[in-house]
Amino acid sequence: MGEWSGETVGPDVWETCGDLIPAGSVFAFLAEHRGRLFPAVMFADMYPSANGRPSMPPQILAAAITLQALHGLSDFETVQELRCDLRWKAACGLGLHDTAFDSSLLAYFRRRLARSARPNRVFEAVREVVKATGVLKGKHRRALDSTVLDDAVATQDTVTQLIAAVRAVIREVPGADAVATRHCTAHDYADPGKPRIAWNDAQARADLVDALVGDALLLLGHLPEQQLGEKAATAVGLLALVAGQDVEPADDSDGRDGRWRITRGTAPDRIVSTVDPDARHVHKTRTHYQDGYKAHLAIEPETTIYTEVELTPGAGPRHHEAAVAESLLAGEDEPVDAFGDTAYSTGGARQALGDAGHRLFFKPAPQRPAIAGGFILDDFRIDTAGGTVTCPAGRTLPLSPDRGPDTPRSAAFGDRCTGCQLRERCTASKTGRTLRIQPGYDLQHTARRQAADPAWQAAYRRWRPPVERAVAWLVGHRSRRLRYRGTIKNNTWLHTRAAALNLRTLVNLGLAHNGTTWQIQATT
Repeated sequence: MGEWSGETVGPDVWETCGDLIPAGSVFAFLAEHRGRLFPAVMFADMYPSANGRPSMPPQILAAAITLQALHGLSDFETVQELRCDLRWKAACGLGLHDTAFDSSLLAYFRRRLARSARPNRVFEAVREVVKATGVLKGKHRRALDSTVLDDAVATQDTVTQLIAAVRAVIREVPGADAVATRHCTAHDYADPGKPRIAWNDAQARADLVDALVGDALLLLGHLPEQQLGEKAATAVGLLALVAGQDVEPADDSDGRDGRWRITRGTAPDRIVSTVDPDARHVHKTRTHYQDGYKAHLAIEPETTIYTEVELTPGAGPRHHEAAVAESLLAGEDEPVDAFGDTAYSTGGARQALGDAGHRLFFKPAPQRPAIAGGFILDDFRIDTAGGTVTCPAGRTLPLSPDRGPDTPRSAAFGDRCTGCQLRERCTASKTGRTLRIQPGYDLQHTARRQAADPAWQAAYRRWRPPVERAVAWLVGHRSRRLRYRGTIKNNTWLHTRAAALNLRTLVNLGLAHNGTTWQIQATT
């Protein structure tokens, strides 16, 4: 990678108009310390060719995407600010007369970042500044949370997805167009629109779905044997997923006669758009859902500094809050007090984080009695080690054998509930009360006892709420809706957004450089 000599078009804005740039702002900080925060060597691996240099120095582009993420701007809006706003020119090192660059250069730079070995290097650079200042020294608390970010594409129905997926295979796979011409007759796949049918006729819609699924299966089954490239393999895999996720065998079909109908309900982990196959239906509550991704974050609650963030598809067990919690805390140098809501309070998460030495302040999920106002699970004496359970009436039963860490154990009281004076508070079942003891019960039981301690409750109320403010900052400036497609690109954006917010927090605390290292200067 060639070197930038520092030439500017017109006078240097920071040198000539520095008094006009707000002191103590991110703009002024980047104008003064951009080279230290984003040195050219930091991006050397992204430009391996020794022939010439990039049309725009990467440290300028890094400063631009940091400000872009901070203010929630589009590429076009960012370039307009660089052309017309003295603050942006000073922060990015442009001259007074510089007209900046075409907005496509920002997309090009982000693509290089996303494909590099360190796509989150902007976040890592700011994290090194945080570490150098010692602002988190002695602060051993972390609050965890997640929020839903809306995807950047329109949700597609089953018919639209099937047609789009078939068209993608025809376009990307060599020889697929001839196969489609011979076998696919449900639709003219040269037309990206929907077929012309009586859409208010349920039978016509069912016949269309049946025919489209048949076309997809015929196309997949008759593709020529060949080595597929990345795009072609992705198109084939996507068609196979789309063809099976929304349909089931038709009535009176055994699934082998090629007759299909739209399934009742929604398939788990359903793809909502062929344009962005990583986007998912996300349920944050039982009554409200969105389409998009989950942003997971860990913060230090006193300073509201983001210590780690991660973006995942919005659905699936691998992307649940409890599954991601361990990776959010994996970079901590020492055990911390971790605060989180009931989403993190699973037996697996408690086991993994407890083994790592972290002290957990995860709110336990409330127990629901089988009968309103009746007994809950903790009213029974459950000895998992001894393999017994004793009901509130004093009757003891053996638990079913322990068949592994993922298998629940059970105890059926059956006839022992007959004539029991406490039965009306215990069960309405004619066959008596049956208990199912989920894996990790002992951890959850201990957690519920700890959560009843007033000191635990005071700590939770003090240190858990600041993460809600961090979520509000994260989605501010129109950042609830993502601008990009795919997990990798959006995860890179999320890290850049968190880095920009951390930088703003540090600047507000008095971030400065003394010539040797970063430090926080007391502000008056």
